[in-house]
Amino acid sequence: MENIVLIVHLILALGIIVVVLLQRSEGGGLGIGGGGGGTLSSRPPLGGLGKVTWALGIAFILTSLTLTVFAAERAAGVSILDRLGVEAPQRAPEAPVTPDGDGLLPPTLGGDGGLTPPRAED
Repeated sequence: MENIVLIVHLILALGIIVVVLLQRSEGGGLGIGGGGGGTLSSRPPLGGLGKVTWALGIAFILTSLTLTVFAAERAAGVSILDRLGVEAPQRAPEAPVTPDGDGLLPPTLGGDGGLTPPRAED
């Protein structure tokens, strides 16, 4: 059943792409520029391709929700590692390593313990 819904979903996606590409451009994408009528003009009634676009869009959303429900049912309480048959590595907990007091100090560069490197003797 899930495969059938997935195939219908893909066909709907392709159908939406084709129908949107077939529609005549109204100009002024996102309301910028275009059309001559200004803000006082009303939109023309929805044509045949517009109705088909709406129907395909609603069907696409419904198949998306159906596929989400199928995926949620399949994954309920199961880890992906369990489904793949991979066993998690079992390791014994290691004791934390605590360095001694000298391990916490930075190394010194010179014999005098200063921050400047030793001076070369001429």
